[in-house]
Order: sequence, then C-alpha cells, then structure tokens
Amino acid sequence: MASNLWTLCLSFLLLASGAMSATPRKAIDVPFGRNYIPTWALDHIKYFNGGSEIQLSLDKFTGTGFQSKGSYLFGHFSMQIKMVPGDSAGTVTAFYLSSQNSEHDEMDFEFLGNRTRQPYILQTNVFSGGKGNREQRIYLWFDPTKAYHTYSVLWNLYQIVFFVDDVPIRVFKNNKDLGVRFPFNQPMKIYSSLWNADDWATRGGLEKTDWSKAPFVASYKSFHIDACEVSVNARFCQTQGKRWWDQKEFQDLDAFQYRRLSWVRHRYTIYNYCTDRVRFPSLPPECKRDRDV
Repeated sequence: MASNLWTLCLSFLLLASGAMSATPRKAIDVPFGRNYIPTWALDHIKYFNGGSEIQLSLDKFTGTGFQSKGSYLFGHFSMQIKMVPGDSAGTVTAFYLSSQNSEHDEMDFEFLGNRTRQPYILQTNVFSGGKGNREQRIYLWFDPTKAYHTYSVLWNLYQIVFFVDDVPIRVFKNNKDLGVRFPFNQPMKIYSSLWNADDWATRGGLEKTDWSKAPFVASYKSFHIDACEVSVNARFCQTQGKRWWDQKEFQDLDAFQYRRLSWVRHRYTIYNYCTDRVRFPSLPPECKRDRDV
C-alpha cells in the first residue's frame, strides 16, 4: 500500500513539474497556404479540408516537397505529420530548416522508413557554417504511421531544441565559448519533402524501395510558424529579445525537460555522433556538454 501511495505521489509530482515547465506554446491549426508553397511535382500533393491538411506522395517517377514563403531568424516551427504506413523501406520524410548556401546552417528531422513491423528511425542533424556530421538517431516510442504527432524546432540565440510531442529529444547549445559556430545570422526557410533514398536510408542502403507498394503517402497538418520573418539578406532580427521563444525560460531546458531528454537518450537513442570514436577519435568540442545529459 505504501509503495502504491509513493508511486501515485511521484506521478503527481512529475505531472505538476511538467505543467510548470518551459514547454513551447501549443501550436494552433494553421492551413498550408498561409505559410507554405509547393516546390516541385505539384501533382503529387493533394489538399483536404480546405487546405488545412495535405498529403505528399512518392512513386518510382518522383517524390515531392514544399517550402515556407518567408525566411526566418529564430522562432518556433512545427508540423503534425503522419508517416508513410506499411512497407516504407527506402523512403525519407524530411522536415528541416536551411539557409541554402555554401556555408549553410541547417536543422534536420529525417524520418527513415523501414520494412513492415520494423520501427521508423528518426535522424536529426545540425549544420553550422556548412559543417554537419552531427547525426543522432532514435527509435520513436510510438508508431508514427497510426496517427498525427507534432514535430517541432525551437531556435533562439541560446539553443536549438528538437521536440516530439513536446518531449525534447535533442538540444544543441550555443557553444561559441568552445569555438563552435552556432546558427545566428543566416535566415532560413523551412522545407519538407518525401523522396526515395534507398541508397542509404534503410540499413545503410541494404533495404531497397519496393515500388510495388507505391504510391507512398505521408500526411501533414497544423503548419505552425511563430518566428522572426526577415529578408533573406538580413543578418539580425529586429524583435530580438521580445518574443515568447526569446525569453529567459527558453534559454535552457528546465529540470523536467532534462529528465525527459535523458529518458529518450537512455531508452531510445541508437546512434549519437558524440559517442562514435571510430568517426571521431577526437570528439567534437560540443560533445563535452552532450555527455552531461
């Protein structure tokens, strides 16, 4: 009885701490056309419910994609996505921010399809000044093909945080004191695409796309952007320090968020470049702080 009471008390405390944590604000339903436009293979995008929901399709001829109308320096970006169901080996559903130049900055969600009944792999990466190779991979703790889930990025001058349903799965801090470049002065557009990558996506390219299962379809809704929109040539945000995602409580994760990040790290992470001594005999400088999670 005492054990059960302790469990209930602990659960209450976790819920309470979660309610008080600096969780990003809930995104509201935003139609596709408010913030985004198609970029290629327009006939492979279908619209539903007045444009509040779309589907991307991939066949052996082409995939498709879209991008934001504006460019942004810092903010909170999210989408609800339902991944390609069934045998999705070889396919990649991508959601990312990028400045698209030779020394570009970039923040990636890449969902790597798999054979039926095998779990999706979510790969994240961060580029700064054209330098990437910062891959982390996790298994999701749910089936992302059964229902919509929210995937979001919080980006300010202090940190980049990747969230899955408000659970932080990765944080990339501003480590300029360690000599690591941080994305801060290159406006980015937001992109999403569904494409064939069977040369690397599933088991390193061993599992090829089964085109007899085509078309492959991913569904999207809630195209939320709350960010500083700027000219693609701008180098600073005029509202710096004045938006909710710029405030002190979002300069770092709170204790509850760090516990959730640690939960993901220990239960679901299958690759972290910061522990790969084959690729990196001398670990990148930012990994000194990654080990603290």
